[in-house]
Order: sequence, then structure tokens, then C-alpha cells
Amino acid sequence: MSELMKQTPRWAAAVCGLVAGGAGLAAAEAAAVPFGPVASPVQAVGAATIDLAPRPLKEFAVAAFGTADKVVLLVGIGVVLAVFAAALGIAARGRRWVAGTGAGVLALVGAAAAGTRPDAGPLDILPALVGGAVAYVALVLLTNAAAGAGAEPDSGVRADETGESGGLSESGGPGGAAVGDRADGADEAEATSGAPEPSETPDRQGFDRRRFVLIAGAAAAASAAVGTGAGLYSRTSAGGAAQSRDFALPKPASPAPPVPDGADLEIEGVESFFTPPGEFYRIDTALSVPRIDATSWRLRVHGAGVQEREYTFAQLLERDDIVERDVTLACVSNQVGGGYIGNARWIGVPLAELLREAGVRPPSEGGPADQLVSRSDDGMTIGTPVETVMDGRDAMLALGMNGRPLPPEHGFPVRMVVPGLYGYVSACKWLTEIELTTFDAFDAYWVPRGWAAKAPIKLQSRIDTPRDGASVGGGGAGVTVAGVAWAQHVGVDGVQVRIDGGEWRDARLAEEATEDTWRQWVFDWEDAEPGEHTVSVRAVGRDGEVQTADEAPPAPDGATGHHTITVSVG
Repeated sequence: MSELMKQTPRWAAAVCGLVAGGAGLAAAEAAAVPFGPVASPVQAVGAATIDLAPRPLKEFAVAAFGTADKVVLLVGIGVVLAVFAAALGIAARGRRWVAGTGAGVLALVGAAAAGTRPDAGPLDILPALVGGAVAYVALVLLTNAAAGAGAEPDSGVRADETGESGGLSESGGPGGAAVGDRADGADEAEATSGAPEPSETPDRQGFDRRRFVLIAGAAAAASAAVGTGAGLYSRTSAGGAAQSRDFALPKPASPAPPVPDGADLEIEGVESFFTPPGEFYRIDTALSVPRIDATSWRLRVHGAGVQEREYTFAQLLERDDIVERDVTLACVSNQVGGGYIGNARWIGVPLAELLREAGVRPPSEGGPADQLVSRSDDGMTIGTPVETVMDGRDAMLALGMNGRPLPPEHGFPVRMVVPGLYGYVSACKWLTEIELTTFDAFDAYWVPRGWAAKAPIKLQSRIDTPRDGASVGGGGAGVTVAGVAWAQHVGVDGVQVRIDGGEWRDARLAEEATEDTWRQWVFDWEDAEPGEHTVSVRAVGRDGEVQTADEAPPAPDGATGHHTITVSVG
């Protein structure tokens, strides 16, 4: 049979590898259901890839793919697995040890990735091992089937070689025609010996394509059914988490101030004052959104100078100090003029008050901890200066967003919101733990990866309309240039626009809601002349800071420079 395996067509062997790989993956995903997404080999390998990727590669992924970067990563992992599986199928023809080695490598990689996740348990490596075993067995069975599809229908001697099975030829030779029977009388020695011609090699009668396709198709269908069933069960088992989001937000003891008339200029092309949750940027390392049941959720507060406490979700909802505030959040990965920023109305528990209940004092009051480390359900750690969250700003543990409970994508059931700090040092989603420590004692997730430990949001402005490269009207009608500017916890006092490197001219500002929200602006370019022009913008903070023209990338603590576009005036 091994000789027949070696003669299996390459395409069929590749199909064997692909189907076996799919079977192993389906088995692994099914085995991971009891343990959660962290045990999924694909999720674990994807998370490990994110952790190990160098900073320039991360920056490229965010810049090139935006919020689709995780989808691109998972597709990439799928392509790599498919190529590996197909190559393994070809290499394993007639060599079971190759099949075992390849499946073992895949199992060990998946198990290592799952077992080294921050929130992994000792049994989380099992799904990868199950998947590797199933892939090996499936590959052996499929290659055997492929070899069988090309074997002779019976094991007897072929009639066209002997005339009659087991009979003698007229020449007395064992099979084969007599010399006189040869049409051309050539190759007398071969004819006399009865040796078959190369074209009549008895090893194969022809590959039975239909039989093989039926076998491989049935195996693929079974794998798809198992994988689909595992996914459906996971979604069904997450029903409790979904039901726990069906609650009414508490009435805040301190409501948000009314948004003043004129805060939203309602100019076409300019992002609205409040960003809908579905349009709010999402940049994190979670390949699958955690689905947390709020009824079983707990928040642990502990560490240096802390009287350890634990809070349930119900306890947070029942507090009498709930606040509601409008706060703009920004991602440190945002390029100048980028869209990784959004503004929302948040409702939640004042973080400083909750910390004081546990005995926390900021360093300025003699507290031993200068860093608050927040931990996410997915293992992420984020470090925030204790002094900052307790300096009087509206830092909170947010329970709701724009009048609704937090969506899972944005941190349900509880996330942190700290005005004035980039999200990677403040806005922990799916929060489960707060530890008080020091910056010297602990580096949060992003710090060893080249990002700054402390990162206040930098003064920035953006042109929303017209878009870069747009053709705009002229002819005396003028051109409307508009956008947003932000300087959280400082406030924007001015925005200026420059045309073709000329003098800076003041734009008109929308009404300010609070210093913690972005501010819209508009510039009426009335003297726009036909031709191609560059348009730049800069903001001025309430503290007198003027947005710098010095260009810097997002790493290590936020991009700088002036947003500049090119437009053609008709």
C-alpha cells in the first residue's frame, strides 16, 4: 500500500492534507468550547502573534488595515495553515512518520500558544493536542483511501498479461504472446520472455477520481458540521452574558451638563459631536470579544496601601455617587489627521472615590503606589498614574455609553475612562482587577513593546472636509473647510488654517461642551482661486500651547505634526 500512496496524484495528496487539517481544526475548536476562546488554538496563536510582533509591524497593521487588522490576521493564519496542511499531505504520501511529525508540530505550536496566555489554565492546551491527533488520524485514513482509489479492483493476475489466468502460451512460455503474434515482429526477446511493456505496468489501473472526491467531500462536510456546531453551541452558551446586558442604567447623581447649542455645527463631512457606538473606534488585542456574564462578574481591588475589596456589578449599579460625563477618547496609534478618536456620553462610578474607599492615597498625599494597574478579562494590563486618576478629573468605571449599557466591543460590563490620557494607559476594557503598585515594580503590557509608560493626549486638530485629493467648487462661492480639534482636560481655545504655506488665519469655533471633549471648527475660504492648493490646520490650547509642526510617528507616546491636505479648486 505504501507504494500506491507514493503514486497518489499530488493534487489528491494536497486535498488529503487540507481536509485533514480542517478536521483537526474543527476538533480543536469543539474541544475548546468548555474552556472558552483562550483555549482555541487559532485564537491563541493569533494572540501570541500580536504579542510577539515587533512594534513597526503593529503600527503598519493598524495604519494599513485599521479596525480590520484582526480579521486580516485571522485570515493570514488560515492561509498559512492551509498551505502547511496541503504541503504536509503531499510530503506524507507513503510516509506516516511525516504525517505524525507535521500534525505534532501543529499541536505543539497551538498548545504552547494557549498554555502561555496570561489567563490560561492547565487544561487549555488540550484542544490543540486533540486537534493534532485528529489531524494525524484523518490524514492517514485519507491517504489510505486515496491509495485505494487507485488500486486494482482484484488482486489476481491481469488477463491481458496471461491470455488465460495461470495458463501457458503457445510457445510454452508463462504468459505473453508468441513471437509470431507480434504485429511488427520486433523485440523478439521481450516478446518471448513475456515481460510487459512499460505502458502496461500492473501497479495502477488508473486513479478513481470520483471515489476519492466522495470520500474527501464526506470528511470535509463532517468537519464543517463539527466546527459549525461548536460555534453555535458557543453562541448559545453566551446567552446568559447577553441577557445580563438587558438592564436599565441607573439615574446619575451627577448628570452631564447639557450640550450647548452650537456645539455641533452639523456640517456635512464633519463627524458629529457624539460618536455612535457602532462607529466608535476599537483598537485592542482581543481577537474575539469577551462575552462576560455581568451577574457573575467581580472586580478585585488590591495592592500597596489598599484594604482589599471586591465589587459585584449589582453593587456598582446601586451606588449613590453615579456620574455622567461627556469625554473624548483617543488612541495613541492615531496618525495625524486619523480617525482613532471618538466622543461619547459615559455613565459610571467615580474612580477616585472608589479608590479612596479602599484606603488609596495618591503619592502627593503620601500613598505608597504611583501606578494603578488595571487587568482585563482577556489578560491585558494597562498602567495609569494614580496621581492622575485622583487629581479631580472625571475618571470613572464606566457602565454605559451614550445612554445604553456598554456594548461588548467597548468593554461590557465595566471599563475605565480617564480624560486626558491615551487609551493604552487608561481605558482598560472588560475590567476585572485593579492593583495598586509602582512604575518601577511593574511594566504594563505596552511598555516592554516600546511605548511610553505615561502618555497624556497631545494637542491635535483634523480636517474632515474637504477630503484630501478632493475637487471643490470655486467661482466666488468659496470653500468650506471644517473639522475637529482636541486637547482633553485642557480645552481648545483656537484653531487656525493656512493655505499654501501662507499666514495662519483664525477659524470659527463651535461652542465648547467641556474641556474633556473635542471641539468642531469651520473656516470659510472665501478667496479660493482655481488650481491646486494645500490646506493645513493647527490648534491652540487653553494653556497657550500651539500645536507643533514637528512631525513624529505615533510611537512611543503619540503622533505630532499639522494635518495637511491637497485640494483642487474648480
